[in-house]
Amino acid sequence: EEYHKKKPVNHLRENLQYMLKGRIVADKAVTEQVLAQNRGRKSKDQPPEKTEKKKPEGTVFTEEDFRKFEREYFGIP
Repeated sequence: EEYHKKKPVNHLRENLQYMLKGRIVADKAVTEQVLAQNRGRKSKDQPPEKTEKKKPEGTVFTEEDFRKFEREYFGIP
C-alpha cells in the first residue's frame, strides 16, 4: 500500500488535454507585422560596409631632413 501511495503519477494525458484545448492563434496581420519588424535586424542580414581605400600617404620629410635631424639630435658629424 505504501508503494502505491508514493508511486509517481503520470500526468501526460491531463497535460495534453490542457495544452490542446487552450489553443489561441494570433491574427495573421499581427503575425506578419512582428515578422516584418524582426526581419533584417541580425548582423548576418546586413550588407557589409564599404570602406574607402586610403591612398598611401607620402612623407613630408626628405632624406636630407632625416640626416640633418640625426646630426642635430644624436650629435653625429
